Amino acid sequence: MTPIHVIGIGLTGGSGLQSHLHMLIDQATVLVGSERHLQYFPSHPGKRITLTNFAQGLEAIQQHLDQSPNPLVVVITSGDPLFFGFGRLLLQTFAADLLCFHPYLSSVQIAFNRLKVPWQDAEVISVHGRSLSSLVTAWQKGVRKIAVLTDHKNTPAAIAKLFLSLNLPIHYEFWVCENLEGSDERVQKFEPKTLLNQQFSALNVVVLLRYDLEKREKSDLASLPVLGLPDQAFYSFADRPGLMTKREIRILALAELQLQDHQIIWDIGSGTGSVAIETARIVPSSQVYAVEKTALGTQLIHQNCQHFQVNNVHIVLGEAPTALNNLPDPHRIFIGGSGGHLQEILNYCQMRLDLSGVIVVSLATLENFYIATQWFDKPNWVVEHLQIQLSRSVPVASMTRLTPLNPVMLIRASRNPN
Repeated sequence: MTPIHVIGIGLTGGSGLQSHLHMLIDQATVLVGSERHLQYFPSHPGKRITLTNFAQGLEAIQQHLDQSPNPLVVVITSGDPLFFGFGRLLLQTFAADLLCFHPYLSSVQIAFNRLKVPWQDAEVISVHGRSLSSLVTAWQKGVRKIAVLTDHKNTPAAIAKLFLSLNLPIHYEFWVCENLEGSDERVQKFEPKTLLNQQFSALNVVVLLRYDLEKREKSDLASLPVLGLPDQAFYSFADRPGLMTKREIRILALAELQLQDHQIIWDIGSGTGSVAIETARIVPSSQVYAVEKTALGTQLIHQNCQHFQVNNVHIVLGEAPTALNNLPDPHRIFIGGSGGHLQEILNYCQMRLDLSGVIVVSLATLENFYIATQWFDKPNWVVEHLQIQLSRSVPVASMTRLTPLNPVMLIRASRNPN
C-alpha cells in the first residue's frame, strides 16, 4: 500500500468523505494535519502530528516512515491538496510513488458554484503569504473573473483598498465567500468602497467579477474635478484598460498643448476619448476632433461624451492621416496613437497646422520616440522633450509602496518664428 495518503476535506469534516477514505483514516498509523483538521477526528487511536511548523512536520513524517514497519500516514488538508495546498510541498519532499492524493472540492469550485458562474476561464490567484503583484497584473489586464485566496493580512478589505488605490478604468463586483459548506456559510456581494472597514472569517475566498459597460453607474459630474478626470470615470476597453492615457500623463499633455479659447483641436488616435473629452471640458468654446480608427473606439468615445455631457467633441472614424482630410485646420494637435503611421501623420500635420500651432506627441516605445525626434530635428521647429516616469502609491498590508506606471515620452513642438 502507498505509505502516504493525502485526503482533502471541507468544513463538513469527515461527514463529507466517502467510506473508503474513512477506512484509510481509521487504519492510519499516524494522522497529520492542522489543529483544526485533526479536531474532526478526536477519537483516532493513532499518533498525531500537528502541522504548526511545516519543516518539523515533514521531518516527523519521514521519521515515522523510517521507524514503522508498516507505516500508513494520512495527511488531512483543505480542499484539493494540489491546488495551492500542502500537496506541492509533500511532492518536493517525498518521491511521487510514495504519495496518493484524494482531493475534495476546492473553495474556488464551491464559491463559483454558489454564485452560479462558470469558472473555466477564471484566473485563480493566491495571496496567502504571497505578494499582491499577480493580482495587480490581472487587474491591469482587465481579467474578467478572478478568484483570490486570502490570508490574515491580505484580507478582503486590504484587497479592496489596493484596487481602489490603483484608479483603474474598470470595475468589479467583490464577492466574499466565507466558511463555504459550513453551518455559518455566507456569500455576500460588495462594492469595493463598502469593504474597507469590514471583517470576515479567516476562511474566505474573494471572487471578483468585472462589470459590463451597461452595469456601470454614472459618475456624479458635479463632484468631478475641473482638471484631471479620474481614469475609472471613463468607459474603457475592459480587456485593455492600459490603453487609456493615464490621468497623470493626460494632465501633463494638456498643459503642454497650451490650450486657448476658440481653437480647433485634433486628437489623433483618440482611443476612449479621454484627452478629447478633458480638452472639451477645459475649453468649451473650442471644437475638438477625436480621430479613431476602430468602430469600438468611436462607440466608447460617444458613450463617454454622453456620460460627461460634452457637445463640442466631433468623432471621426478612420485611420490617420487619410481621416484628417475633411477636418478644419487645427491650432493644436495631440497624437496619442499612430497605428504605425507616425511619420506620415507628422508630414500631413505639418501642412495643416496653424502657423502659431502646437503639436504634442505621446510616445510609449523607443522606436516611435526615435522616429519623432528624427522628424522634428529641423530648423523650422522648436522642440521640447519630456520623459515621464511616475509611480502611484499602493497599500501593502499595513504599509505602502510605490508601483510604477509605464514610462511615457512627450514631445512638444511649435513652429520656429525665426
